[in-house]
Amino acid sequence: MTNDTRIKYLRFAMVLVGLIFIFGIYPLMQMWPSGWRWNPNQSEYEQMILGIYATLGIFLLIGSRHPERNRSLIGFTVWSSVVHAGIMAYQSFAEPMERGHLVGDVAALLIVAILLGLLMPRAAEA
Repeated sequence: MTNDTRIKYLRFAMVLVGLIFIFGIYPLMQMWPSGWRWNPNQSEYEQMILGIYATLGIFLLIGSRHPERNRSLIGFTVWSSVVHAGIMAYQSFAEPMERGHLVGDVAALLIVAILLGLLMPRAAEA
């Protein structure tokens, strides 16, 4: 894949992930609670998560204009998604009622990390 093609796909991925982070997490919590909402339902926790991910989504949209200048933002998104998914996976195994997260938000965060990680411009290309 050429660098120009990678950047084109990366821009698209950043916009898509940004929009999902801004507008998609809350509906997923409502429509698929076993995969996106922790029990017992904690509205304060959900508000915090929604705020953090909406903010990250806005920065991904802004950063999509020049992904090669925003490697640290992309790197943060990749690694914070891996860490968040890892912690949630561990908690899902520790608490059998939460296993639905393994195919919900844990899987989604790993997909985001892999997608952006593979498309991220290499240091020499940036």
